[in-house]
This record gives sequence, structure tokens and C-alpha cells, in this order.
Amino acid sequence: MSTQSACCMVVSAAKVCGAANESPSVKRLRLLVADKDFSFKAGQWVDFFIPGVSVVGGFSICSSPRLLEEERMIELAVKYTNHPPALWIHNQCTLDSEVAVRVGGEFFFDPQPADAPRNLVLIAGGVGINPLLSILRHAADLHREWADKGGGYEMGTIKLFYSAQNTSELLFKKNILDLVNEFPEKIVCRLHVTKQTTQISAELKPYITEGRITEKEISDHVSKETLFYICGPPPMTDFFSKQLENSRVPPEHICFEKWW
Repeated sequence: MSTQSACCMVVSAAKVCGAANESPSVKRLRLLVADKDFSFKAGQWVDFFIPGVSVVGGFSICSSPRLLEEERMIELAVKYTNHPPALWIHNQCTLDSEVAVRVGGEFFFDPQPADAPRNLVLIAGGVGINPLLSILRHAADLHREWADKGGGYEMGTIKLFYSAQNTSELLFKKNILDLVNEFPEKIVCRLHVTKQTTQISAELKPYITEGRITEKEISDHVSKETLFYICGPPPMTDFFSKQLENSRVPPEHICFEKWW
């Protein structure tokens, strides 16, 4: 068994050390994972074990691997549903609650220093932003490392297309725009809202497009150096993965994860 697959099977104790409402329906958790054998790749998820709850949760990590390396922290963002683990997070979880986590998933971005530079196109719907935010944050860390040390992995450009019903359901707006402002030459985002009824703030307005993400927006970025990561409701994921296949993007350059 390889070291990586062995690491992925580690069940590690974790303690809740932060909780906040990210939107009216999504709660953000910060977990301390002291176990040094616990690691993950940007885009992966955790099985989430709660004492007294028989059902295991599955939640994407939205923080970067570097936050874990430096502070032993991971972040999750969980939408309110009737699924027992989500109910527990929204209704019973408190600071210092103890849980356990185990990493899984084949949806990740983990380039090595010798790999060829790649552009990324990230396509998110709703809480599908979670693993893509982890990838975006990891890409920003790689940019910083390249700028500071002149070494490591050389990132290309990153385009984020992110759709939700309205601006209150667009998660991590400030985090995303902070990265866009930090790396204006490298990171671009286009935020889509499909059912906006209130006025859009002046700060957000330059980034907002009303209506769904279109085929043309995505096809404009097809190139042999570009990797596509898609995460959202199955109809959206199916639509864009099929479109990219029809545009002759190699299957190994299309990575998608469906959530239900």
C-alpha cells in the first residue's frame, strides 16, 4: 500500500474551534486536527464521524492544504439539510465539540514542482464552491511561493465561474474577491446569480452577471494548457462536462464532482 493511500485511510480526532454562518443556509466550521498523519490534497472531502450519530457525513474541505500544514486547521462549509450530520452541525455543534475525520476523493489539484504550468477553469454551482475554493486557495499559495522564492510550481491563470440563486447564497465572496485583488493578473472571477430580487451592492456589481453560466464563457477558455474542475448539481456538472468533451478537451483535463 502506498503512503498516500495509507494516509487517506487515517481516521483522525478533530475538535471544533470555530463556527460561523456563511450564508442564511450554510454554516462554516473550523476544525483542529492535531494528528500529523492527517493530510489532504486541495479539492478532497472528509468523512465526518459524530459521536452518537450513526450516519457518516461527507463534506468537502474548503481551506488550503497550507492552513493544515501551518496551523493544523481545516475548514468545512455545510448546507442545512435533513441529513443527520448536517442537522447536528447546524443545531447541536458547539465550540470544542469532538468529532473524527477521514480524507477521501479523487477530485483534487496537486501539481508537483516539475509539472508543466497549467491554467485552471473552476465552475461552481451553489455549495459546489467548497472544493473549488480549496483549489483556488492552493493555487494562490503556489503563486505566493513562486513570487517569494522563485521556485516551486509555476501556476498559470485561474478563472472562476460561480453560480448561485442570489448574492446572499454566493459563499466566500470576500475571500474570493480578496484573492482576485491580490492577484489581478492571475485570478479572475465571474459570479452569476439566477434569481436575484434585491439590489446588488456596488462592491459586488463589477463581478456579477445575472443568469446562468453560459457555454460560450467556458468554451472561450479551452486550450491544451487548461484543466477544468466542475462541482455543482448533477445537471450542471453533466452539461459542462459533456460540452467540454464535445469541444475535444481530453478526458484527463476534465475533473468533476457531483453533489446531491
